[in-house]
Amino acid sequence: MPRFHCPAPLAAGQSLDLPAGAARHVQVLRLQPGARITLFNGEGGEFEATIERIGRSDVRVQVTRHSAVEREARREVQLAVGMPANERMDWLVEKATELGASAIRPVLADRSVLKLKGERASKKQAHWQAIAIAACEQCGRNRVPVVHEVLAFGDWVAAMRPGATGAPPALRLLLSLDPKAPLLHELAPGDGGIDLLSGPEGGLSAAEEDAALAAGFRRVSLGPRVLRAETAPLAALSLLA
Repeated sequence: MPRFHCPAPLAAGQSLDLPAGAARHVQVLRLQPGARITLFNGEGGEFEATIERIGRSDVRVQVTRHSAVEREARREVQLAVGMPANERMDWLVEKATELGASAIRPVLADRSVLKLKGERASKKQAHWQAIAIAACEQCGRNRVPVVHEVLAFGDWVAAMRPGATGAPPALRLLLSLDPKAPLLHELAPGDGGIDLLSGPEGGLSAAEEDAALAAGFRRVSLGPRVLRAETAPLAALSLLA
């Protein structure tokens, strides 16, 4: 059944109008009254619903039942990434969502090609959040990863220092080209949560790596090949899923 994100309280037996974006999607798909669809609001599980009416700009549905199904990765991975340029960040957000990232933090690093600040950064954040929602609709996830606001690397790493936040996850890992770094699968067994940091094109600067290590991150390697900035975090997520 077609799946739609519906950020509203949902309960079996209720009738409601779909939000504008979902309503447009229903119309684009040329669905008709009586068609069954799946709704999810990010709060757990999914809901089966039936289209009751399709207007010029609105769609009304009847919610019929809830299923407590989840399709999350076996461990919670929060991804901080030095933003790659052009459409590569769009692609990264989409695929990271499909691979189960629980949150995505775009970071402005020294070597980042994409420089975002102010209103432009806010618009990009909203754009990437919409991409994450669409990816969840496609892949079956019922919990949408949060795409956080863009932060300068220094501001982000300061907030990650010991004592700046609550209890840290089990592991904080930095994807590194250091040939002496242990392989990811050797350092990340088990099911605990992970903060995963990946740099932009050209990698993190030496000062940024030092700051990450001071914040409790540990270098890990994905092997002898040099992966692109948008490929490396996805390869790591696939190993951790």
